[in-house]
Amino acid sequence: MNKHLSISIVSWNTKDLLRQCLQSTFANLDGLDAEVIVVDNASQDGSADMVAREFPEVTLIRCGTNHGFAKANNIAYEHSGGKYFLLLNSDTIVLPGALITLAKYLDDSPRVGAVAPKLLNADGTLQRSCSCYPSPVTEALDAVFLSKLFPRSKIFGRYSMSYWDFDEIREVDFAGGSCLMLRREALEQVGVLDESYFMYTEEADLCYRLRNAGWSIVYLPHAQIVHLGGQSAKKIAGKMAVELPKSRHRFILKFQGPAKAAMFKGAVAVGGLCRMAIWGPLWITANGQRPELKTKLKVQRDLVKWALGGGRK
Repeated sequence: MNKHLSISIVSWNTKDLLRQCLQSTFANLDGLDAEVIVVDNASQDGSADMVAREFPEVTLIRCGTNHGFAKANNIAYEHSGGKYFLLLNSDTIVLPGALITLAKYLDDSPRVGAVAPKLLNADGTLQRSCSCYPSPVTEALDAVFLSKLFPRSKIFGRYSMSYWDFDEIREVDFAGGSCLMLRREALEQVGVLDESYFMYTEEADLCYRLRNAGWSIVYLPHAQIVHLGGQSAKKIAGKMAVELPKSRHRFILKFQGPAKAAMFKGAVAVGGLCRMAIWGPLWITANGQRPELKTKLKVQRDLVKWALGGGRK
């Protein structure tokens, strides 16, 4: 290990955002001995060529196919040498002091396996980035809209922690992988990201294994990053909307067993049917919103079909 920090950025067709991310990263290293690794998942927009041309100091790894988030970050990890390993989305903007604050916290807290900053939207408002682990209960609360109706309730708002203001240091179940600094020693103990997740929930899986091994996951609000949010996923929004519940199901099946995984699918089916019952009549009557509603209805139909169709995937 010859670096203090290795920064992994996975790229898929976000050239302009990736440029902005890299510019802000290099501008705000604050003296950290860091390396930046970009793994390009077969982008078609010239992202990799832009990195090679404008950021020669970056270690660029060009992939011939889209490996997804987990595998691409694992590829970066194999090429890294830092004491700490940072997952950083290409649609983020690193703010002054953020990286050094996260690294210093790990320096001072030897039993913390991962630390996450406060995420901000483009307008500076809070982006909720920590959650409890997915479960049939959290999905059921969302299915019947209780999590939306009572967001300040510690019971109904438990998954997204909407009852909390995100303003104090706190241990959490897991934090989002858009910006998550990990201790290499901890990763060497529990293993890297599970590549059976193509996208979503892989960070929950990793944090679950870290916590089970005795490491803490800490949210640190005075380190702040702007996260523009889901810019790659927006290009295939319908597919990704279906992928999220599937990835949560994979997590529950892995750690909570087949009975709870089946209950989770039942909650997904109920939620899908409820939304179809609400959005179906709106699609018929609201001409101006028909394309958007049609897409939403197709997503819910696909989810219900998956949830009721059996199988483990």
